[in-house]
Amino acid sequence: MQALCLLCWAVLLNLVQACPESCGCGEKYGFQSVDCAYRDLEAVPPGFPANVTLLSLSANRLPGLPEGAFKEVPLLQSLWLAHNEIRSVAAGALVSLGHLKSLDLSHNLISEFAWSDLHNLSALQLLKMDSNELAFIPRDAFRSLRALRSLQLNHNRLHSLAEGTFEPLTALSHLQINDNPFDCTCGIVWFKTWALAATAVSIPERDNIACTSPHVLKGTPLSRLPPLPCSAPSVQLSYQPSQDGAELRPGFVLALHCDVDGQPVPQLHWHIHTPGGTVEIASPNVGTDGRTLPGALAASGRPRFQAFANGSLLIPDFGKLEEGTYSCLATNELGSAESSVNVALATPGEGSEDTLGRRFHGKAVEGKGCYTVDNEVQPSGPEDNVFIIYLSRAGVPEAAIAAEGKPAQQLSGLLLLGQSLLVLSLACF
Repeated sequence: MQALCLLCWAVLLNLVQACPESCGCGEKYGFQSVDCAYRDLEAVPPGFPANVTLLSLSANRLPGLPEGAFKEVPLLQSLWLAHNEIRSVAAGALVSLGHLKSLDLSHNLISEFAWSDLHNLSALQLLKMDSNELAFIPRDAFRSLRALRSLQLNHNRLHSLAEGTFEPLTALSHLQINDNPFDCTCGIVWFKTWALAATAVSIPERDNIACTSPHVLKGTPLSRLPPLPCSAPSVQLSYQPSQDGAELRPGFVLALHCDVDGQPVPQLHWHIHTPGGTVEIASPNVGTDGRTLPGALAASGRPRFQAFANGSLLIPDFGKLEEGTYSCLATNELGSAESSVNVALATPGEGSEDTLGRRFHGKAVEGKGCYTVDNEVQPSGPEDNVFIIYLSRAGVPEAAIAAEGKPAQQLSGLLLLGQSLLVLSLACF
């Protein structure tokens, strides 16, 4: 029994005293520490004591941190990795370090970083990531770091910052973010406002937080950035009222126009939901002649849904398969806006024409739903669905193509569906 006890004590002692051959282990400042600095290491060595709380791997030749790199040291409170050759930190490399308070990754070559690992490091108080190659920080990167006091991101390749990036850092008192090549566009204005007026965080070297682009602002400190003409996107779908007595010819085109405003100029996307499925289109996908642009996917020279650069969307040979919801989404650095229309077809004898007419005129009398301005029908609020259909003669779909930059009401040669087939403009109800 005594021999068994001695053996157990020997095993436990060995576990506590274990140390990688190339490192030095001991007690420092009352903490169990391991010093592996300046050892020309090319990988994180195995065999650390399980109770280590301070680990230095600085000034080595580590090329990266793989998943589970520190799973042997879950009690770690300080981790120093500065002055290595680290280019990437894989997902799961740091996730087990829930007790970590100080992390130094400065002076490396990091361009790929598993930001999601930071979500597990809620005890972190110091994060040094300066002098790397970081070009992007997700908006939610720091969402769990409510104990973080000092953050160093200077001397990286950051061009922009998502609004609200630093909002979760309620304990932050020191931020270094100078010497990054910022694009001084509308997307950076929020940071100027936050840094100058909305925060008590100490931000040194403010004159070195400067613009790299556009060229006219190159070298301008963010603190002296002039006002920029910035506005969030807005969208408006509009169309001309029906022309009574229009004659349907074989083949027609549904044409919608999305009028977009905002600065910077928003990117326009169409989301189309039909009985056959959902289609996503980055506008434009065709040129002014209606033919597919290079890089756009289409089975033939003319795609089923033709999105033009001026905001028009054409659907040649519109039929039952094309019924559904058509939404245009505009996005820029300041946000997004969306507007939708629903489109349906009905044949004579269904009684829909009289019903719809009564509902439209009833809404007009009440001053609700749709109203007209300059012969356009527009929704009076975001809850209104507007059905917009233009027709052209068969074989001449180009007649429905609006000139670049001109609104849909100027389209020529278009007829609204009349007696032969009723197109239901199920709007404003």
